[in-house]
Amino acid sequence: MTRLAELLLLLVVLANFSVLATSRVSACIRAIAFQGLLLGALPLLLIPGWSTHTMVLAAGTALVKAGLLPWFLRWAIREASVRREVEPLIGYMASMLLGTAALAVAFAVAAVLPLPLPLAVTPLLVPVALVTVIIGLVVLITRSKAITQVVGYLMLENGIYLFGLTQSARVPFLVEIGVLLDVFVGVFVMGIVIFHINREFDSMSAANLRELRD
Repeated sequence: MTRLAELLLLLVVLANFSVLATSRVSACIRAIAFQGLLLGALPLLLIPGWSTHTMVLAAGTALVKAGLLPWFLRWAIREASVRREVEPLIGYMASMLLGTAALAVAFAVAAVLPLPLPLAVTPLLVPVALVTVIIGLVVLITRSKAITQVVGYLMLENGIYLFGLTQSARVPFLVEIGVLLDVFVGVFVMGIVIFHINREFDSMSAANLRELRD
């Protein structure tokens, strides 16, 4: 189980880098959907025993992160006719270098964090959680399209979710469901923003937020 969990965590990192490396918004959405599917499977591998709580958490995570949210984003790009991120603040090669630096920093920080991890939890979990948060912030800050920024926000939340799995025995069920609902509400609000940007300016650049008025 631990080896399979480590394989899934490595795939999570690859999904992060695939978002950094591509300009196609649809590819970014596929990567975040794949990452959500991986996150849905991880509780079954990391939390000892397949309790009802664990199975509901895994199913809910997969449904929201790999199903509902990617579907919503695909609908948004169809409505707005957005295909590519053409004006990133930082180029794709530089973004990959930032991601590599973030990976090194994540492993260095994880090595000194005083976290009493359960025996069933792989040591890769904390560094992968940290690098997912950092790369999510990079995407959120350096991409100009609102939809791509939503993808960055989802990556950031995925990292927080992974970090929460380190203390899954102490996290109440309602808090975990609350995190999923927060993500859904956050993306719903961003969808409204995206709609108004596209309606007012015929452009998906988040810079247009400064010009929106009631």
